[in-house]
Amino acid sequence: MIKNNTPPVKQDPFLALRFAEFRYFLFSNFFVTVGLLIQEVIIGYELYRLTHDPLAIGMIGLAEAIPFILLSLFGGHYSDKLKKKNIMMWSLAFITLASIVLYVLSFSLLTADHAEEFKYLIWGVIFFIGICKAFFYPASTSLKAYLVPREVYANSSTWSSSSWQTGVIVGPGISGFLYSLFGFSGTLLFVIAIIFLSIIAVSLIKNRPPDPSDAGSMLEKIKEGFRYTYKTKIIFYSISLDMFSVMFGGVVAILPVFAEDILHVGAEGLGIMRAAPSIGAVLVLFVLSKYSPMKRAWRNLLWAVAGFGIATLVFAVSENFILSIAALFATGAFDSVSVVIRATLLQLLVPDNMRGRVNAINGIFLSSSNEVGAFESGLAAKLMGTVPSVILGGAVTMIIVTYIYFRSKDLLKKDFSG
Repeated sequence: MIKNNTPPVKQDPFLALRFAEFRYFLFSNFFVTVGLLIQEVIIGYELYRLTHDPLAIGMIGLAEAIPFILLSLFGGHYSDKLKKKNIMMWSLAFITLASIVLYVLSFSLLTADHAEEFKYLIWGVIFFIGICKAFFYPASTSLKAYLVPREVYANSSTWSSSSWQTGVIVGPGISGFLYSLFGFSGTLLFVIAIIFLSIIAVSLIKNRPPDPSDAGSMLEKIKEGFRYTYKTKIIFYSISLDMFSVMFGGVVAILPVFAEDILHVGAEGLGIMRAAPSIGAVLVLFVLSKYSPMKRAWRNLLWAVAGFGIATLVFAVSENFILSIAALFATGAFDSVSVVIRATLLQLLVPDNMRGRVNAINGIFLSSSNEVGAFESGLAAKLMGTVPSVILGGAVTMIIVTYIYFRSKDLLKKDFSG
């Protein structure tokens, strides 16, 4: 049932922040996002600097996506079965270990003579991080629902997205400057320290016992999660729409190519370009903390993804750095609307004892859009040229939005606001 008889909660944009454990969750979300994105940006830049091969950058996304997609369902199953906080702590500890290994080995490999060795080392480390994230993501997204009351879910989704997007601004925004000041190895030390802060924040959250669930094998429980996701039309369409639009329309993975070869702005410019979508996202998210997009959620979601596609097309044809930044800003602003709507739907509609599995399925769709999309971007740029590949991606996004609109007209007037 969509509506309920709960008295309306007073519109307080800071409502979710009044819960201490939710604040710790936001800090953890922020720190791990900043750390991993700094690492991602400097890895992509260093790899392209040594190889000048956009496919090598695209392979970074594939290296993370393969283990994430293969193992997320197991991560979701164990997130429903075990204590979520423990899974998060162990996952972050192993991610930190991977960064330490990369730091130790980086000193002997950062030369053109070792470009091939460096490339395979990077892919191996990213593969291991993908394994860790396959368990971390379902546990983290499931735990969030236990930190605030149900009537605060929409506001908490907005703040959770804001925390993540702020991390996406800060991480890439300072990555180029850290790289210029301290080099690749020195910046990795910063990454290690900031991920450790995420571990501290998680440690301040109380452990929750797993939810009771019906007996059944792991395979049966995973199938149950798939059946629920497929039968709940708005969830299935929303995560499908996000997957295909970002997979084909996303440009983040090949921004080093634009920074070096098209706009000629270097590592500092790359950091600004990476931050621009999230600056747009955060500004819109602050608006959404006051004005929820859930009243006409599906209509708003379709418009947001269409706007994302149009902004991608503008970025593709731009040869001016300011216009390119504005287009990237717009992609983040539109994407933030769809992120809040999808996250709120997952909290409102999914039963407690199934959150881990359904969030794992959502995570697979997201990984397919982001990491597999990164590989697609690199491959398409190599085969077609960078600009034509982005134009094609924006056009495909618009086609997908149109197709799903005609498949889902019955959802346009549904109200999920209370």
